[in-house]
Amino acid sequence: MIDDQTGTLNRCSWAGNDALYQTYHDREWGRPVTSDARLFEKLCLEGFQSGLAWITILRKRERFREVFHGFDIDKVAEMGEPDIERLLQDTGIIRHRGKIASTINNARRAQDVRKEYGSLAAYIWRFEPRPEELPPPGTFVAQSDASKRMSKDLRKRGFSFVGPTTAYAFMQAMGMVNDHAPGCFCFPEVEAERKALVRPGR
Repeated sequence: MIDDQTGTLNRCSWAGNDALYQTYHDREWGRPVTSDARLFEKLCLEGFQSGLAWITILRKRERFREVFHGFDIDKVAEMGEPDIERLLQDTGIIRHRGKIASTINNARRAQDVRKEYGSLAAYIWRFEPRPEELPPPGTFVAQSDASKRMSKDLRKRGFSFVGPTTAYAFMQAMGMVNDHAPGCFCFPEVEAERKALVRPGR
């Protein structure tokens, strides 16, 4: 979808003019994900984002990937207090003890989930909202009944930094809902990808 006046792609307004942000919007945000590593990464980075702008996390994402072993669940689960102390000195990430410790804790909880459901993806996609729960296209909300269910179950299982607003942002980014604006060029692409997706565990 091209803007007739500017000749540029129509995007969601939040993508702004930052090239990194636009690339993230165009290629990643809202496109359905079934990789355990990518789902785990996003869940953790949404926790790190709490109180910050997503662009701040996006600019540090490569370093996050380096220090957390590509968000390999088993490798992160093996990290401990010496790793936390080391990462608190790393200016390439967000140096927050609670959020670093949460990432390690959540990796261990993700291992438990995999034992029960076969994969993190099979567990996560259970919370995809039913069609009747979705707001009309172009209506944006901070959380939803589905994100509240996800948050409640994650916290019951011992995950941390996974409130309902964080859970909804995660669902938006991972393609469990399509919250691109109806006029955004990504909207029909994401709709097609969601329609073709084979849901994990089904």
